[in-house]
Amino acid sequence: MRLAAVLLLLGVSLGLCAAQRDDPFFWLSSLRSRGYPVGSLQADNTGGECPAECDCPPTFPVAMYCDNRGVKTVPFVPSRMKYVYLQHNQITTVPDEAFANATNLVWLMMHENHISSVGKKAFAKMTSLDRLYLSNNNLTKVPVNLPTSLRDLRLNHNKIAKVPPNSFQGMDNLTILLLHDNAIQDVGVALKGLSSLTLLDISTNQLKKVPESLPEALHQLYLESNAIDSIPTNFLGSFTGLQYMRMAHNELTDKGIPPNTFNVSGLVELDLSFNKLERIPTVSTSLEHLYLQANQIKEFSLGSFCSVVDVMNFSKLRVLRLDGNEISLQDVPTDSALCLRMAAEVAL
Repeated sequence: MRLAAVLLLLGVSLGLCAAQRDDPFFWLSSLRSRGYPVGSLQADNTGGECPAECDCPPTFPVAMYCDNRGVKTVPFVPSRMKYVYLQHNQITTVPDEAFANATNLVWLMMHENHISSVGKKAFAKMTSLDRLYLSNNNLTKVPVNLPTSLRDLRLNHNKIAKVPPNSFQGMDNLTILLLHDNAIQDVGVALKGLSSLTLLDISTNQLKKVPESLPEALHQLYLESNAIDSIPTNFLGSFTGLQYMRMAHNELTDKGIPPNTFNVSGLVELDLSFNKLERIPTVSTSLEHLYLQANQIKEFSLGSFCSVVDVMNFSKLRVLRLDGNEISLQDVPTDSALCLRMAAEVAL
């Protein structure tokens, strides 16, 4: 029996090591999801005060697990708490006083609920909040008075239509902002000043143009599944760290892309698939992944990849997707091998 228990715990610990890197309090919810009893792992109250519908493990007294409990209202949060898990419940509103006692929170997980309203003061006193997950709810607007300490804010899969100019004001530490799968038509200047933002996802919205004042620190920019038909001149000139850009499923045409827009160093992946392009845009020789499938491209222009075809000036492309266009293998120039020397996958 002892050997079996040791093997069980060893198997669980090996399976969870990757998750623990992201969440040091992951073990309890994972055990519960696997069907293992957790009551024997907890003392009655040695972890301190805890709501009846939640778990507050004594070994991690600053964590409160209330996920997957059918909770309909935000339970009382003891002041010692730093990590609160309220995801996968039936909460519909977050009143002003919901976290009045929990000013030391660092992580607050409220995704997968039915939240449609958030009080103006609900998050106002959280001066140390690092992560706030409100994805997969029914929000129609960005909550106001969000903590300026946030580094990771997730508002994706809601019903947000407008983003007021001051929505993210003062968030100098914000590095991840997820707004995808909403009904946003324009973000105006709401993103201005986010000097630390490296990942921005506004895909699957109703944008008709590229957002203004995008942060220059971006590494990943996702704008796919919108209605964007053009790109501003010198759009990528100021993004020295941008590596991944995805604009698939838009309305882009050749006319809407200024010359050399994508001929910038540093870009690793560019996805322009499912648009209305008739020509291959000029890209940098440093680009590694280029997705152009399902456009209306009629010719294979080698100059789009290499300005001069020689053994010292070849493209670094590893993946090139051109399937679903109006060209075939016969349209590829015979000297393309001198330019696309690194290509490991070319789909036509």
